[in-house]
Amino acid sequence: MNLKKYSILAIDDDIDVLTAVRLLLKTEVKEIVTEKNPDNIPSLMPRNFDLVLLDMNFKSSINTGNEGIYWLKRIKELKPDVAVIMITAYGDIDLAVRSLKEGASDFVVKPWHNEKLIITIEDALRKKAGGKGKAEDSFAGDSVIGKELLGESDVMHDIFYKTQKIAPTDANILILGENGTGKDLIAKAIHQKSLRANKPFVKVDVGALTETLFESELFGHKKGAFTDAKDDRVGRFESANEGTLFLDEIGNISLTQQAKLLTVLQNRQVTRLGSNTPMPINIRLICATNLPLAELANENRFRKDLIYRINTVEITVPPLRRRGSDIILLAKHFAKVYADKYLKPAMRFDENAQEKLMQYHFPGNVRELQYTIERAIIMSEGDMLLGRDLIFSPIESAQANVAEDDDMKLSTIEKNTILHVIEKYNGNITKAAKELGLTRTALYRRLSKYEI
Repeated sequence: MNLKKYSILAIDDDIDVLTAVRLLLKTEVKEIVTEKNPDNIPSLMPRNFDLVLLDMNFKSSINTGNEGIYWLKRIKELKPDVAVIMITAYGDIDLAVRSLKEGASDFVVKPWHNEKLIITIEDALRKKAGGKGKAEDSFAGDSVIGKELLGESDVMHDIFYKTQKIAPTDANILILGENGTGKDLIAKAIHQKSLRANKPFVKVDVGALTETLFESELFGHKKGAFTDAKDDRVGRFESANEGTLFLDEIGNISLTQQAKLLTVLQNRQVTRLGSNTPMPINIRLICATNLPLAELANENRFRKDLIYRINTVEITVPPLRRRGSDIILLAKHFAKVYADKYLKPAMRFDENAQEKLMQYHFPGNVRELQYTIERAIIMSEGDMLLGRDLIFSPIESAQANVAEDDDMKLSTIEKNTILHVIEKYNGNITKAAKELGLTRTALYRRLSKYEI
């Protein structure tokens, strides 16, 4: 796409950002104008800009906490047809997704790749002109999204879009969510659409590694480093070099293991057991855990400096019970998969079966649904699955009943409420205390009481 006929306005109170944008675009577009003060936006809008690059956060007198949204609305009021691309930091991804619903064409994450920024600008201008943007097809091809990772609910669309935007960056990502929600598929999708897609994707269940195996498995060892070290071994960090390393169940490793992992991430180099020679590593790190962020932030359990290192961007995968009609969408997908696998006819769900699926709470999430449908397909005798054919896991039911009995205790209810509110406010004690109707001191006493 030829950008030479387009004029662009960039608004950011960071001079370095404006300088970078001006140097990048001055030879690419007809005109690039930069502005540090968003208060000047009303006077600039009468000019014929085709696209505005707008920062999400300004140190301005408005102080709404989301100034970018405010100025986006003002720009759209003054000039409804102008394309607006939001510029955001990693921590504001959710706010940037909201900006799309307020009329923004797209958003970019700082620091960006220059080529990616130009492609985003081209897509926004193409959409404005009525053409089809590349972003719509961003997960076509080999991605697990649309094949293994399915969803049409609003919460999943937000996750897909967030995944699409952060994939091309090298930001470290922490994926949160209950067991069985598909965290590993999210990690794989990010790798597939990253700039490292043609390099290795290495997955390690670090929660299953013992203290003795942890260093050998992750960092490798030299022959003779310990009794069973009969040969040199390449660790997972080296195997993932130039690619993506996915550490699953990161919340289950010990404080000692965390210290060793932090050292490697800080120094960007590994030393094999039995060697004194450090080797540089170049990886994109993705971690996942089923622990709530509030529980992970407990320093008796997890080092905060490691959390900050692995959590540049956070993605929370919703449990299946909060995904509405995605339950039926996934059930039909698994029915087709297992009908083909077991040489059965194409399967349909009667009304009772669909109602039974929608009313069940799925403590085992997508994984439980998958096994439920597989059992039903194996036992079926026709081409219609009935309500009675769907038998949910007795293991999950037993766990749910134990949890339900435990939840009846007042102390447990209070603890769970505190955890929920702290998670809601991402660990902000002041905001959590205000919603709970407590002083900060009273809330800290309860945190100590429940060892949160």
